[in-house]
Amino acid sequence: MANLSETSGGHSMPARQGRLVRFWRRNGAGYMFLLPWLIGFFGLTLGPALASLYLSFTNYDLLRPPQWTGLDNIKYALFNDVKLRHSLSVTFQYVIFGVPMRLAVALGLAMILDRSVRGVGFYRAAFYLPSLLGASVAISVMWRQLFGAEGLINTLLFLATGWQGPSWISHPDYALWTLIALNVWQFGSPMIIFLAGLRQIPEDLYEAASMDGASGWRQFRKITLPLLAPVIFFNLVLQTIEAFKAFTQAYIISGGQGWPADSTLFYSLYLYIEAFANFRMGYASLLAWILLLIIGAFTALAFWTSKYWVYYEDESR
Repeated sequence: MANLSETSGGHSMPARQGRLVRFWRRNGAGYMFLLPWLIGFFGLTLGPALASLYLSFTNYDLLRPPQWTGLDNIKYALFNDVKLRHSLSVTFQYVIFGVPMRLAVALGLAMILDRSVRGVGFYRAAFYLPSLLGASVAISVMWRQLFGAEGLINTLLFLATGWQGPSWISHPDYALWTLIALNVWQFGSPMIIFLAGLRQIPEDLYEAASMDGASGWRQFRKITLPLLAPVIFFNLVLQTIEAFKAFTQAYIISGGQGWPADSTLFYSLYLYIEAFANFRMGYASLLAWILLLIIGAFTALAFWTSKYWVYYEDESR
């Protein structure tokens, strides 16, 4: 029996090696092409993510080794961190007001550009340009100048009405709305996606609706919105995630501190301050995981509600 098992084991080893050789011959080239992505995923994404998960349970300041503190960071975040709650409030306002307004402007302009107008290619490129530049430092600096006390916005208001407006960017009641306006101005990316979706709606439906006497508004509600629902859903999820991660605009316009009176203290900006200004890397790692959970919850909620309002043509009803 012993000799038989040794013999079978001896035969199984070459058999396994043969299967590995055949597997590598069939798939080796594909895995070699995937190797840069695999190295990047495990070395630059999964590895740091797991490291930050460990650090979120520690006290770490970059200068000394991490000290395990258990649930202390979580308790502080839940019960003692007033600035965390304030940054969440500011970020939720930015998302709740900014994303729908951005999508509404993008859809409206996409419907205008969907018509056969002269120079439509130029207009598409011009309207898409803010999405390419909107998150840059230069645009944020320009935005701060536009809404300053002596900026272009107040100059135009004074010339039109004789009223001298405040420094919008430095007033706690208006500073956040200037950032929301900047977010809405970057409508180019969702506009292009809406435009592609509008091109997929058959013109026959609009012609039939017009023959039945349907008004333009009724056609929009009964034809455009239902058939464009998957595209709206895609843009909604994508823009919501991007809004939660907004950082550059708030950092530049607020001087990196969320002023005035923390009215522009976005969650990502607060995370940055905790990590690189206060050197609380352990707590900042926890904040990063909280942001991941918040984005995941909003995305899951969007997918759950989509079954009530998103229509796909290949669905059997």
